[in-house]
Amino acid sequence: MGVSDSSSRDPMDIADLRREYMYAGLSRDDLDPDPIVQFERWFRDARDNGLDNPNAFSLATAGKDCMPSLRTVLLKAFDQQGFVFYTNYGSRKAREIEANPRAAMLFHWLEFDRQVKVQGTVSRVSAAESLRYFSSRPRGSQIGAWCSNQSSPIGSRTLLDQAFESMKRKFGEGKIPLPDFWGGYRIEPLRIEFWQGRENRLHDRFEYQRGADGWTIQRLAP
Repeated sequence: MGVSDSSSRDPMDIADLRREYMYAGLSRDDLDPDPIVQFERWFRDARDNGLDNPNAFSLATAGKDCMPSLRTVLLKAFDQQGFVFYTNYGSRKAREIEANPRAAMLFHWLEFDRQVKVQGTVSRVSAAESLRYFSSRPRGSQIGAWCSNQSSPIGSRTLLDQAFESMKRKFGEGKIPLPDFWGGYRIEPLRIEFWQGRENRLHDRFEYQRGADGWTIQRLAP
């Protein structure tokens, strides 16, 4: 069977892929003075209405070369201190964070025509906090953290499966310790934007900025 020639196909036209955003508006009076409280409101809306993976967000980082990289990770905690996720400390995202401890986050709750964008500084959470979360993970996920040298090249899926089985035998039925190369990061927000889709692409956008005296709020043009 020959390889098909993609040049003979009709070009994919995506210019007309669009829809109107009609869910709801967002006014200044709707907003809590505290962006973390406002985030919790929107997060509860997403979670309580059955959205898939409401804690999934896109995480953007950049190392010393200033080349940004992006991936989807899961939020595991948030409070007035910031937003927490977990990873292998040897992963690309971790290496970039260690070189440049700044990051951006994007939550996109499509069903509600909502986005939340966060920019801030990044630091590791304590070992105790990482251990509490690690201990709450399913056993298979705990073993998986030990056998994956995240972001490094690997020859085949078979090698990964073999490493998993090896670690599974090693730990047996005993308690699985926290790897010293695995743990959490906290993004302390400096800016948080709440975006609500509106008709005619005249979206509502409000940005919170952290200052010496607390948070200020301004409306942004769509």
